Amino acid sequence: MIAPIALITFAALAAALGPRLLRRSSWPNRSPRLGILAWQALSVSILAAAVLAGVALAVPTLPVTANLAELLSACGAALRAEYTTPGGAGLSLAGAMLAVCLVVRTGYCLVAGVVSSGRLRRRQRAALALIARRDERLDALVVDHPVVAAYCLPGRHRRVVLTTAALGALDDAQLAAVIAHERAHLREGHHLVLAATAALQRAFPRMRAFRDAHVEATRLVEMLADDLAARSSDRLTIATALVRLAEASTPAAALGAGGSTSLARVRRLVAPAHPLGAARSALTVLAIAAVVALPVALVTVPAAVAATSGLCPIDFSSTVTY
Repeated sequence: MIAPIALITFAALAAALGPRLLRRSSWPNRSPRLGILAWQALSVSILAAAVLAGVALAVPTLPVTANLAELLSACGAALRAEYTTPGGAGLSLAGAMLAVCLVVRTGYCLVAGVVSSGRLRRRQRAALALIARRDERLDALVVDHPVVAAYCLPGRHRRVVLTTAALGALDDAQLAAVIAHERAHLREGHHLVLAATAALQRAFPRMRAFRDAHVEATRLVEMLADDLAARSSDRLTIATALVRLAEASTPAAALGAGGSTSLARVRRLVAPAHPLGAARSALTVLAIAAVVALPVALVTVPAAVAATSGLCPIDFSSTVTY
């Protein structure tokens, strides 16, 4: 019973404290890529802990019998003893159902979100084929529209889209910075990051940790795209372009340079913080890996105890031939 309790406790603490610690930390803004990874790791660890808690509860009822391999037959009793719960078969069945429901719910929301986004992008591409013209110099589609807007459509047929109002509002340097920003989104596959966080948010709408993860991932992918654009454009130029795109709207299933995060990103571009050093980045990666690995470690401890208790003998000599 120790493993399920430990996993549920870990999931509850991670869901309650993890978002708070990440939001209060400044390092995600200094290293958006690691920040995105941290929010993803937190979400994965919470979900994994809940699923593995159900699996741990179900272990005592798994059909480990003498009809299986000799090793499983020898270890079956020891494994059941380590994972046995006071609730008996009823609690084990509930654990199995919990694990299956969590996995199915998450998978369904992920697939449904990807399908829905793909459908929206196909409709937008069909509309753009009718109303947009291709600008070979910019390698982008241009739409006659009085509202300043710039966005990209990810997917197999990816496109950068600009309005004529954006062409008039931005000078050449600002335009190049905006296009570099949008291409960074496409190159890095940021739509996949947001699809994963959005799926968890839809699957478990009452879980604040998953809502926070989606909001923060949306903000951090924009910061990361700004940083990647800054490799070829001046940061002040990018900031100026963001000011002019601040009120731009972005179609559904697209990624845009403007939007609600513009003001914070402008401040960050104008007064950038020092990036994380190699040592701090390495420690952060190790901490992120530990967060993901901990649920797996908690669920395997009873199995490790069974394997080392002497109740689970392994005789390799009988399997070796000379």
